Amino acid sequence: MKVAIPTKNGRIDQQYSRATEFTVYEVEIELVQKKEIIPLGKTSVADFLTEQGINAVICGNIRSTARNILRMKRIELTYGVMGEADDVMIRYLSGERLGDIDENAYWRAGREGLE
Repeated sequence: MKVAIPTKNGRIDQQYSRATEFTVYEVEIELVQKKEIIPLGKTSVADFLTEQGINAVICGNIRSTARNILRMKRIELTYGVMGEADDVMIRYLSGERLGDIDENAYWRAGREGLE
């Protein structure tokens, strides 16, 4: 399984659509086998995730359009998460509930327009 987190200086980049790099974790049996920071380059985020064979994305703010694209690509999404990417990954692998699972959370809080 491959998990991608948009990062900036080791922390989750809160603006998914503006991410310039992703930290990609290769996971086997709930253990990180490999970690790599990959610049996005000129590729779109959706194409990047497909090319890298990503199975799950953990991020901060993400627009509903981007959420729908990930769903269509059958990529698991956990959003509304903040903090150090490595710490978040440990919490994710331990089964801790992360982020905001309410589909309308960003509309209600008025945060989606920030992206």
